[in-house]
Amino acid sequence: MSVLNKKRWSPYLAGTLLGVLSWFAFLTAGQPLGVSSTFVRTAGMLESTVAPGHVQSNDYFKAAKVKLDWEWMITLGILIGAFASSRMSKEAPGESVPALWASRFGPSPARRMIGAFLGGVLLIFGARLAGGCTSGHGLSGSMQLAVSGWVFFACIFASGVATAKLLFRGGKS
Repeated sequence: MSVLNKKRWSPYLAGTLLGVLSWFAFLTAGQPLGVSSTFVRTAGMLESTVAPGHVQSNDYFKAAKVKLDWEWMITLGILIGAFASSRMSKEAPGESVPALWASRFGPSPARRMIGAFLGGVLLIFGARLAGGCTSGHGLSGSMQLAVSGWVFFACIFASGVATAKLLFRGGKS
C-alpha cells in the first residue's frame, strides 16, 4: 500500500514534509507559512467588487495588498489536499453529529454547523487580532524558535482543554 493511500501518516513523515514546506516558503517567498491573511484578503477581493474605493482607502489593505498570492494558493491546496486524501484513503465521510456532541447539544446537524461556523469566526478574529494563525505563530514561529510561537502553542493547548471541559463537561466519548 502506498503511503498516499494510508488513513494515517507517520507523524515523522508528516513533520518532515511540513519542515520542507516551511523551508520552501522561506526560500521562495521569504515569509513563514501562514494562511489567516488569505481570508481577510478574500474578503477584500469580494468587497472590491462592490466598493473598490473603500478597499483602496483601507489602511489594512494598503499594508496587506488584496491579491492572489502563495498564501491564497496554499489555502486552496489545503482544501484540495484534504479532499484528495479522503478519496485516496477511501475514508468514509464521518458522522454529521458525533455522539459526544449529540449528548451535550442535541442531534441537530444544523446546530453543529452553526457552532462550527461561529467557532471559525472566533478563530479567524483571534488570529487577525494576534497578527497570525496557528500555522504562522505556532508552526513557523516555533520552527524559528520564536518565544511567541512557543507561548502561542502553550496558550492554544490550554484554551483547547479549557474549552473542551466547559463545552463537554460530564460527556462520555
